[in-house]
Amino acid sequence: MKRLYSLTLCVLCCIGSATAQVSITYDNEAQWKAYDDFNTVFLDKTQSRYIYMADTEQPNADHRGNGYRDSDVSGCAAAIWCQAIMYDMVINAYNRAVEFNDSERARTYKNLHSRIYNGEKSHYVNFDFHNPNTNNGWFVYDDIMWWTCALARAYKTFGTSTYLSYSEKSFCRVWYGSDKVGDDGSYADPARFSEPYCGGMFWEWQPIDDPNPHRPGDFRSACINFPTVIAACLLHQLVPEGRKAPTAPRPTQQTKEWYLEKAKEVYAWADATLVNSNGRVADGIHGGGPEYSDHLYNQATYIGASCLLYLITGEVSYLSKACKGADYVINNMCSNNILKYESGYEQGIYAAIYAQYMKILVYDCGLSETLMNKYLNHIKRNIQRAYVNRDQTRGIQIGDFAKKTSGTVVVESYGASGMPALMLMFPAEDPTPVKSVKAAEGSDEALSDVYTIDGALVMKNATPQQVHELDSGLYIFQRKKILVK
Repeated sequence: MKRLYSLTLCVLCCIGSATAQVSITYDNEAQWKAYDDFNTVFLDKTQSRYIYMADTEQPNADHRGNGYRDSDVSGCAAAIWCQAIMYDMVINAYNRAVEFNDSERARTYKNLHSRIYNGEKSHYVNFDFHNPNTNNGWFVYDDIMWWTCALARAYKTFGTSTYLSYSEKSFCRVWYGSDKVGDDGSYADPARFSEPYCGGMFWEWQPIDDPNPHRPGDFRSACINFPTVIAACLLHQLVPEGRKAPTAPRPTQQTKEWYLEKAKEVYAWADATLVNSNGRVADGIHGGGPEYSDHLYNQATYIGASCLLYLITGEVSYLSKACKGADYVINNMCSNNILKYESGYEQGIYAAIYAQYMKILVYDCGLSETLMNKYLNHIKRNIQRAYVNRDQTRGIQIGDFAKKTSGTVVVESYGASGMPALMLMFPAEDPTPVKSVKAAEGSDEALSDVYTIDGALVMKNATPQQVHELDSGLYIFQRKKILVK
């Protein structure tokens, strides 16, 4: 069956012109080096581990721990959920190499992906999401859901069915709970809970030796709700048509239709409950009013969930909400246009999550040139500031983009991920700008037209499904290149 691969390039207005207001001193080669330096410093390759260390003081990535902040330099791995974000980065590196027709780098990062995948799987109990082993098992719902998203993206990129199987198993483990662990799952089922305690997803750190059923007023957080929407959207796009609905009380996979239904349901609750009219996302709710505190990863996953639902349904309201979420970040979570750094342990990873979903908003959603310029300038300013403030010897940046990173400071992998993650998603230079399609710029209708790479019109007013049915090849659709295989 053919699959669509988004090559995430700005086609109707090339990257260079869209960011003309921002002067940058890095190029594509510098961006590749930033990612390679990140791996050199933080990826533990000893004994073929291939998972990430928590900080530059760790000799390896052997076990859970808070690292040097707790005076622990015994070999602390980065947090299990942050490993998923760093795993996303190698997938993004491979996809970018493909975009640039860089076959050598594509091979390099495909091989690196295999090593990291195998290392993560081996360390985290072979992706047995029902194993709550204290050191390397699974017992926090959002930890699992971040991996659901990452494994779905791995399947979308490489097509290995095992990745999709693990992604679905992890989603269902969060949704339905576990017979082995004894928890009742994350879904705040309206059939079990009455207003105002129903709807959305519970965040939970289930006691490993004494799991408890959920009670009214338990925490329902943005960090489980919007990743659940993203995961459900990805699985809706990826699972085959025609599945029969499962009858088991705790199935390990669901139907294409079910995933989209639940994505819409959870989004509707979370958007109405946790997001205000300005696009500000609350951290969560315990049963009263939403509890607001600004966190970049909550804004990011709201943007991502909104974009994916827009791309699936075509409902413009979702895109409008995504833009409000992004605008809130720019207007309220930056200082002099630079993202404010959240210094809590693990919070440095937030910029890498932001990169993942701002890319979708900027490149995949057919924004006007004005909006595209606005968001690209915002991203480029942050990359540029991080780049000039990096430690030039190690090639890493502490995560607070506005501050210099000295060669002696201890750097966490969480904060250091931000600069290379943004760079992987936002190239300094467009490899192949398609000038022959430029005549269609500014036309809303042209966003749904399909062109060959040479600019010849193939189909007018096409749907994504119609593009999917085209002969194998490279096409221009919705301001991006689409590879149909």
